[in-house]
Amino acid sequence: MTPGDGAAEPPARNYADGKPTWPKVAVVVAVLALAFVAARACQQDQVRIAKDEAIAIAEERVDFEPVNRQVRFLRQGLDRRPFWFVSLSIPAEPGSEQEFSRLVVVRVDATNGEVEDLSERTPQGGGGKNGAGKQGGGS
Repeated sequence: MTPGDGAAEPPARNYADGKPTWPKVAVVVAVLALAFVAARACQQDQVRIAKDEAIAIAEERVDFEPVNRQVRFLRQGLDRRPFWFVSLSIPAEPGSEQEFSRLVVVRVDATNGEVEDLSERTPQGGGGKNGAGKQGGGS
């Protein structure tokens, strides 16, 4: 196509007037808002408490010196919130029918270090390995 063959060229757009179109502005604002919400959501789910810190937090909440420590990291709930589950225990005496003389499981929020739950399993007389136990948030 040459300038003289009769074909019309499309009109040139004039962007020099400096007027933004409202749909473009709305899209930019929506993208920024979405990025802000996503950043906040990701930041809340970051693990800020290390495994050793979770053990120390759990040990502060019990009234005995544990012999065994077992730690598990799990995400719970629909929002997949991260938690450290710290099991602190004292083995039962040899020949006993119970596995533990004391067993406490402490659920520590991995984002802020707060103790969300503390449950103690107490041995039952008569032969169960894990007693029914008590559940509660305090020590």
